[in-house]
Amino acid sequence: MQPSERNAARPVDAASGNLHIRLAESAEEVRASQRLRYQVFCEEMKAKPTPEQEQAGLEFDGYDAHADHLLVFDQQIGDGPRAVIGTYRLMRRPQAKSAGQFYTVDEYDIQPLLETDGEIMELGRSCVAAGYRTGAIMQLLWRGIAEYVLHYDVRIMFGCGSMHGTDPDELAPQLSYLYHNHLAPAELRPVALASRYVDMNRLAPDAFNGKRALASLPPLIKGYLRLGGFVGDGAVVDDEFNTTDVCVVVKTDLVTERYVRHLTRDESGARSGGDGA
Repeated sequence: MQPSERNAARPVDAASGNLHIRLAESAEEVRASQRLRYQVFCEEMKAKPTPEQEQAGLEFDGYDAHADHLLVFDQQIGDGPRAVIGTYRLMRRPQAKSAGQFYTVDEYDIQPLLETDGEIMELGRSCVAAGYRTGAIMQLLWRGIAEYVLHYDVRIMFGCGSMHGTDPDELAPQLSYLYHNHLAPAELRPVALASRYVDMNRLAPDAFNGKRALASLPPLIKGYLRLGGFVGDGAVVDDEFNTTDVCVVVKTDLVTERYVRHLTRDESGARSGGDGA
């Protein structure tokens, strides 16, 4: 499916205050995203880097060369590599074909998603620099994702949402809450690979506080759920990243609907409060 003609040069281009979001446009900017990923995942969250990653101070893999990298810049610092303070990796069907597969395939059977009509997109490697983790940053990231989704007519987004820690029993309330309340319909449900499958149905619905479990989920997973997102069957422990993952699936309808409403509101404000013709 061909991208729209809305902005062929920059599928994503938005600003909020001193923050600017767009796709990486150079190898140096991709490296800036990898440097930020290393700082957050390896140094802060204690993921285990390879010797090559540790030597370079970059978190990278073979998918990076094929994906699009959504970047947030602090324009008070600049609009180049040193100003990158947030990132998200985006990969559509043609890019996954070029890479050989989607990253998620190493953890989940996503055949139901591959068999859907239209464009699908994998989200991953999301992180924000310390000191910038605010609601405004998340809103800007979602705005950037919405612009990308509209540009490429993406129908379904998916990816691994991570919870810190590798002991599923310690995460039993969160995993059970997701299983009992947000399990994807069968026709869209990824299933963890048998060799990595961790049962999410660890507690009966009346054996934990659902509101407390929801509140303790990572902000990114809560954001997916607010957009009507679902989770696949089974969690996966990722010892390399020191996380327990769930596969999240989001139909893009609500993402784009909210974004279009936002644009319409902005345009209405411009008409009523602008200089006029």
